[in-house]
Amino acid sequence: MLDYTAILYGSVMALIDVGMLGLVKEVSKSSIKHLGVMIIPSLVYAIQPWVFLSALRTESMTVMNLMWDLVSDVLVSLLGIFYFGEKIGTVRMAGLALAFVSLTLMSWKED
Repeated sequence: MLDYTAILYGSVMALIDVGMLGLVKEVSKSSIKHLGVMIIPSLVYAIQPWVFLSALRTESMTVMNLMWDLVSDVLVSLLGIFYFGEKIGTVRMAGLALAFVSLTLMSWKED
């Protein structure tokens, strides 16, 4: 059975990554001229330890960190590919697909 609570917490933290890393990418491309905008990701990232603390009530640190990392890796990669038009090769695409497999395995709740 899948542990949807761990997936949810991992997704919340990953969505913070997606939004803030997307903003940082925009700053790096100079489409946003003011480096002062960088205060936004700095402040938003301050929320993540609190979300992580809440997640630890339902799952171990090991599992939650992997859930967060895997969901973030997949979503940030998809943002790069589909929004920013970045290209990755076949082997890297296979690695991205394996991240989905890993996410499923890490979310499996053994009774």
